[in-house]
Amino acid sequence: MGYCSLFLLLCFPWSFLITGTHQLQSSQTQVLLQLRKHLEYPAQLEFWNNHGMDLCYLSPSTQLNMTCQDNVVTELRMTGDKPVKVNSFVGFAITNKTLSGNFSMDSFVITLARLTSLRVLSLVSLGIWGPLPDKIHRLSSLEYLDLSSNYLFGSVPPKISTMVKLQTLKLDDNFFNDTVPAWFDSLSNLTILSLRNNQLKGPFPSSIQRVTTLTDLILSGNDISGKLPNLDMLSKLNMLDLSENSLDSDLPSMPKGLVMAFLSNNSLSGEIPRQYSQLSQLQHFDMSFNELSGKITASLLSLPSISYLNLASNMLSGSLPDRLTCGSKLQFVDVSNNRLTGGLPYCFTESGYRVVKFGGNCLSVDLHHQHAKSSCIDVPVKRKHSGGKNMGVLVGVLAGIFFFIVLLAFGLVMVRKRYFSRGIPEQHLLHKAEQDKSVAGFSSEIFSSARFVSEAAKLGIQGLPACRSFTLEELKEATNNFNNSSILGDGSYGKLYKGILENGTQVAIRCVPSSKKYSMRNLKLRMDLLAKLRHPHLVCLLGHCIDGGGQDDYRVNKVFLVYEYVSNGNFRAYLSEDSPGKVLNWSERLAVLISVAKAIHFLHTGVIPGFFNNRLKANNILLNEHGIAKLSDYGLSIISEAAGNCGENGEEPKSWQMSRLEDDVCSFGFILLESLVGPSVSSRRDKLALDELASCNSQEGRQKPLNPIVLATSSQESLSVVITITNKCICSESWSRPSFEDILWNLQYAVQVQATADGEQFR
Repeated sequence: MGYCSLFLLLCFPWSFLITGTHQLQSSQTQVLLQLRKHLEYPAQLEFWNNHGMDLCYLSPSTQLNMTCQDNVVTELRMTGDKPVKVNSFVGFAITNKTLSGNFSMDSFVITLARLTSLRVLSLVSLGIWGPLPDKIHRLSSLEYLDLSSNYLFGSVPPKISTMVKLQTLKLDDNFFNDTVPAWFDSLSNLTILSLRNNQLKGPFPSSIQRVTTLTDLILSGNDISGKLPNLDMLSKLNMLDLSENSLDSDLPSMPKGLVMAFLSNNSLSGEIPRQYSQLSQLQHFDMSFNELSGKITASLLSLPSISYLNLASNMLSGSLPDRLTCGSKLQFVDVSNNRLTGGLPYCFTESGYRVVKFGGNCLSVDLHHQHAKSSCIDVPVKRKHSGGKNMGVLVGVLAGIFFFIVLLAFGLVMVRKRYFSRGIPEQHLLHKAEQDKSVAGFSSEIFSSARFVSEAAKLGIQGLPACRSFTLEELKEATNNFNNSSILGDGSYGKLYKGILENGTQVAIRCVPSSKKYSMRNLKLRMDLLAKLRHPHLVCLLGHCIDGGGQDDYRVNKVFLVYEYVSNGNFRAYLSEDSPGKVLNWSERLAVLISVAKAIHFLHTGVIPGFFNNRLKANNILLNEHGIAKLSDYGLSIISEAAGNCGENGEEPKSWQMSRLEDDVCSFGFILLESLVGPSVSSRRDKLALDELASCNSQEGRQKPLNPIVLATSSQESLSVVITITNKCICSESWSRPSFEDILWNLQYAVQVQATADGEQFR
């Protein structure tokens, strides 16, 4: 009986351990392994290489600490070995300091966002670099976020303002270089805000006054300028650090519960407010290296909790009372390099443990380290009576202003005559086309101003040839007078010819039937806008030709668009086992889909307004000799009468017909479907095909409709992600369709999941 009792006693605690153990979900483990790959296999994560190990039960260390609850990760803290900063950072990888040039901050955050239950995230000194993407807001459960001592730059993402559970936000020692955000008051639970040692600029945001939950506000080591608002509304504030900025206002009122205040190395001026004598909790106060003037408030030195007071290197003047009472906890006082006169208070010298620095003044003690008294006395400046002179200056200024206004008016008249003497201006031509209800719906202002093309479009131009005008004779020579043997295809946007230019460059020439409502000049403006579209995954428009007979008001019937020649055929030809060439596996299909999604996302958001109704089809996706996907026949609705609905030939029910953004989302959904099931099934686009797709939600139901190559080369989780987003894209209710940002996010995650399943995350 005794042995039995002993056995039960030994087993009792183990029973609790066994029942309390929860195996981490496999999807969470895959995310962690993918994070390890993103971070380029840091030493502190080497234990994650063991397949059979439950990562939640690794012993915590100073470099890695992870907490799990109910089979999911709730806390992840990592500290790396890349704390060394550089004097300047221009946004590119630095050997041995940042992660490599292959690191993608966007992909990294997309992976992180899959840890949907994460409440604490700390990634410090890991060498991560790049702009912090808005997608960080997808970690909506976060209460603590610390990304300090990395190489993040750009702006603090505005979407962080939606992370309402956030209590601590630390982005110290990075390279954020935009203005200080004005939306911090949206974070109703924020207690600690620390953006120390960045390159933030602009005014101190007054909205911070309304973050009444703040206990710590740390914005030191930036370039914040302007006026400081009163901070007494921040009743819970204990720590305030605004040192090493460019603040140049008077000192504001402070909350009565303030414990530490660091405002050194600014340009703050004026007198020390009397309200500071009420800061009974104040322990540490540093106002050195500013431009403060007036007398030192005696009550500041006698605050009951003050232990450190630094007022050095200001312009404080006057004398200190002999019988000043110092606070019992005061241990350090620095009033050096001011303009103080008289003697030192007795309490400065009565205690042996109190450190007092007072050199560089005009005091009557320690004369070797003091200035002459005359240098600390303000000499009043005599003001001469110069009323007559001032009046003369005023008259001169007024005369100058009048003369400038006359010149400006004359200049405006001359400009008006110059531009309106040419006949009908381009603005009027565009306005006429606008009255004719252009297919694309662009305003005249858009066509006549290149500034509406976004920075994304300008970046896309780099490395690509400029668009130019071709003569009809050049194109005839390139295509042997548009011989039928040169035809590559014929579609709703006209015939496509293959040609060879005089310099030997192979090109594809699209002959587009133009809308007859556009004049020659108006059409040229539209072509100029189309020519600005540059993206690595768009077939490059090399030039155009408009045959107008040399007359500006001639109504043209055809426009020739000259594109780069993409030699390896279209996407559809690589999707079926019946294809004569190579059939793409699942990972290769995903790579093509992501490339095209990026191109469409650029067309929608890279220019203002976006290019929609792009007639997306699998055979409009071309592959070059390197297997890089490029979208063709984009944006042609602005010059052609042809307009597309979701699907080909308008054969779908009316519920499938959409306008603007939804057209491209739905059409891309059918490209996704074609990638899954092959061209033969997706081309039907009937209810049966959609029902078959719906059956793919279960693993057993996928066997029949899905392409065998897809089934053989994909993981179940990667497939599930793409099937889900495909269903959303082709949903009959347009309001429920995803954005292209969401589509991209899901496709990129499907790639990451597939890479994990293929074992590519291991070295």
